[in-house]
Amino acid sequence: MSTWRSGLSVARFMMVLSSISPLFIFWALRGISLVPEVYFIGVCALMIVIPNLFLYLRISGAKKLREVRLLHVARAEDHRDHLLVYLFAMLLPFYAADFGSSRDLASNLVAVTFIVFVFWHLNLHYMNIFFAVFGYHVFTIYPLKDRNDLSGKMSNVLISKRVVVPEGEELMAYRLSNTVYLEKAGN
Repeated sequence: MSTWRSGLSVARFMMVLSSISPLFIFWALRGISLVPEVYFIGVCALMIVIPNLFLYLRISGAKKLREVRLLHVARAEDHRDHLLVYLFAMLLPFYAADFGSSRDLASNLVAVTFIVFVFWHLNLHYMNIFFAVFGYHVFTIYPLKDRNDLSGKMSNVLISKRVVVPEGEELMAYRLSNTVYLEKAGN
């Protein structure tokens, strides 16, 4: 398992950036005095638009290319609590961050870089408040041991409009990364 990689590195990175894009919405609204407003808002807008546009294009591309996989569910866990942790651990502290000096700005940017690294390293690129806004739920899907190339050791993340994913279910999902799937409508 140590040799396994989650793949689609650019997609994972852009999904991580899209997950922190609400922070840039807060920062653009607050503004800072160290950088001219037009530049700061421009950078914030780019950090909001580019990752989310990429995520949209990744979802559209997976649908167009029919990057579909059949997932066999031995067990599914709902992770709504992860969204609360995300909101309180990441967004709220940074919203209140002070940008009174260049050192404050630098320390906040280093902290955001650290969070991006942690999200990347822990494979939390599915953690996106926009999925919740559009009515999606996030589940960890544990496969049946006899129907998985990796002997049931590899779990996946399923983004779905369902409220519950029953054990024993088989469902079709679009691949967003090698561990994150978006359930195909009409299963």
